[in-house]
Amino acid sequence: MRSSSRDRPDHQRLALAVEAARIIQEEGLLDFRSAKAKAAERLGLGRRAQLPDNAEIEAALAERNRIFHGKKLPELLVTLRQAAFELMRDLGSYHPRLVGDVLSGNATVHTSVDLHLFSDTSEAVGASLESLGVGYRSITRRHRLRHDEAEQFPGYRFDVHGCDFTSTVFPVRLRGHAPLSPVDGRPMRRAGIRELAELLGFNPETRRATSA
Repeated sequence: MRSSSRDRPDHQRLALAVEAARIIQEEGLLDFRSAKAKAAERLGLGRRAQLPDNAEIEAALAERNRIFHGKKLPELLVTLRQAAFELMRDLGSYHPRLVGDVLSGNATVHTSVDLHLFSDTSEAVGASLESLGVGYRSITRRHRLRHDEAEQFPGYRFDVHGCDFTSTVFPVRLRGHAPLSPVDGRPMRRAGIRELAELLGFNPETRRATSA
């Protein structure tokens, strides 16, 4: 007896990618592995299902954003990027870099602004946040600098400028060594304040728009 199209591995992968993207977009579950597991459970596909890779889920999420939030997404991105810009100016001594969905443009209403900061003393970053009047929670984040090894780095979670932020503090020596993206395994794209200013149409020295 021939299997139906819905049971084919390629169909399963597509269905799981779409469902995982929906879970990420609507429920705010940001971990790809957890989103895949929940999608497989909801679709009743079991542990032997052909799971999509993270890039397939990212593509499905981009398509959902285009279809369901195409009109609202530009405004959301401006809000998140402006918040990132302001804080990156305040934390300039830590060479901040914007990464993740706010930079790529694939953000949702659940997305945190993700920053990489650089200091050999992570507590110094906490002290700087306190001096800005920002309350925070200390966290630990896992990043891969090599494909075969994940390392833990200190970080902070906080709200500022009306947005949720997640940051990782790397040693200064790693400024030129971007961790690998969980989406495609390549070095993460990272943007400094000048590149972010260009995305926003700002003059980074004045915070004013350079064009109408």
